[in-house]
Amino acid sequence: MGVLRRVFGSVGARSAIPFRVVFADGSSYENHPGDEPAFVVTFKTSAAERATVLYGHVGFLEAYFDRQVELEGSLKLAIRAGMEGGFERDPGPLVRLRNRWHELRFSNRTLVQAKANARYHYGLGTAFYRLWLDHPYMMYTCAYWKEGTRTLEQAQQNKLEHVCRKLRLAPGERVVDIGCGWGGFLFYAHERYGVTGVGVNTTPEQVEAMREEIARRGLEGKIEAVEADFRQVPGLYDKVCSIGVLEHAGRDQLEEVVRAHATCLKPGGIGVLHFIGHVGRYETEYWIRGHIFPGGWIPALSETLEAMERSGLEILDVENLRRHYALTLDAWAERFDANWERIHALDPKKFDERFRRKWRVYLYSCAEMFRSPHGYTHLFQIVYSKGNTTTYPMSRAFLYRGEAV
Repeated sequence: MGVLRRVFGSVGARSAIPFRVVFADGSSYENHPGDEPAFVVTFKTSAAERATVLYGHVGFLEAYFDRQVELEGSLKLAIRAGMEGGFERDPGPLVRLRNRWHELRFSNRTLVQAKANARYHYGLGTAFYRLWLDHPYMMYTCAYWKEGTRTLEQAQQNKLEHVCRKLRLAPGERVVDIGCGWGGFLFYAHERYGVTGVGVNTTPEQVEAMREEIARRGLEGKIEAVEADFRQVPGLYDKVCSIGVLEHAGRDQLEEVVRAHATCLKPGGIGVLHFIGHVGRYETEYWIRGHIFPGGWIPALSETLEAMERSGLEILDVENLRRHYALTLDAWAERFDANWERIHALDPKKFDERFRRKWRVYLYSCAEMFRSPHGYTHLFQIVYSKGNTTTYPMSRAFLYRGEAV
């Protein structure tokens, strides 16, 4: 197919990574003849070729998920070559139409659909996530790879400590963690800083697992897990923490979720908002929404800051941890691959080959996205106060006490 050959020729001309493509008719293309290919793509059917022409990288990936396309060699380098070659930059009008339909069908506008969207991803079971996240806190968000960090466990505890210091936690304070996952942040903050608090989560499977851990640790009355939407945070708190929630608010719910963060914070209180954000306003990648995070939407940093200002929040600090997320995803992908047989054994029907392919592409492609020098998707931590603060430190020195900077 001439059109498809031109597509891969354009990608191959821009990428230094050698690869070969074998088409359904048996013909092939190599971008660097004579070099050993890092990966080989094989189209098994002409339908897969048509899907790639019509839907770009989305059609290609969906054909791969359906085993109409095979890939031998390094998936990581295949994704990197595609990004270097601009394969994903403009998927075309048909994909844009599908993205609009997805928003109509899976919008987080209603609490019922928002819960269903969250459960699709986060309700896969604690046993699944335990096999490739860190121990014991199971943080499913960007870690902090400061100098000297060697393991995912160290990096995630670095992140927890970094957030605790930004919040200026003190014994006896009441903290809410909006979108608390399995409660790792609150367990850490209670152990190290003596705070009490509430974890809010819309995914019942995670809430139940967190309640079991609270009971196991004997922390009833000190830490509580509440099943509620992120727009319905109960109570008033000294400090507010939100790690990896805003990108799940939904395209039209950003204002509501930010307002909820402000409403539950006491005047003069401090909060940290940790989220994936775009530099500039862009559509969120369709294949991720369609196959991994239904209803998800990555907001622009600028529109997030504007929403925070409208909610009466003062911005104290903004830190970009984009490169840290690439390393975190590398670690997750490596552990996912190493433990795939154990994951598959948990539920062979749920965790089948199609699932494996989707999640490997998700983990490796996100790592390459955050690694890319040309990307516009970043990871931000915003420190804010409710109203103008008079007590927050005048410099960042307090964040690094006892550490080499």
